[in-house]
Amino acid sequence: MADPRRVIEGALTDMGVAWESPGDGRYVVTLPGTRKLSTTCSLVLGRHSLSVNAFVVRRPDENHEAVHRWLLGRNPRLHGVAFAVDGLGDIYLVGRLPLAAVTADEIDRLLGAVLETADSSFNTLLELGFAEAIRKEYAWRTARGESTRNLDAFSRVTGADGGAGAAPPR
Repeated sequence: MADPRRVIEGALTDMGVAWESPGDGRYVVTLPGTRKLSTTCSLVLGRHSLSVNAFVVRRPDENHEAVHRWLLGRNPRLHGVAFAVDGLGDIYLVGRLPLAAVTADEIDRLLGAVLETADSSFNTLLELGFAEAIRKEYAWRTARGESTRNLDAFSRVTGADGGAGAAPPR
């Protein structure tokens, strides 16, 4: 079996992503996104496996039950990763590969799953868990004549789509 450290470092370099190694067998990777501008992942090489842990969004301000229901409903459709909630209520993606499966292709697949899942879920999680904060930000900006362009994705929540601030998706 190839040295997992070399495999990981080679794969990360070949992927062209920003990464650093703060310690032996530990890697911090920054994946660029579109909705979620970047996702930071921690890769930790253990005795028997490689784990990945990626922050998605902080603890929702509201609607916790609906957020958790959405996360649990999404988990069965994911490949290689799953949503998890830490002790503070922050939302992460977690995954684990056995050492024998640590190849460049598997690392690419695993980080691809993290990126796609974090990026595609981000706006929905914001709508579900932070709708009131989004509405307040929109109102504050419009009252001052400031740009609301970066809130365009949340027009269903703000009412800018002609609705009255419709409920977020379930």
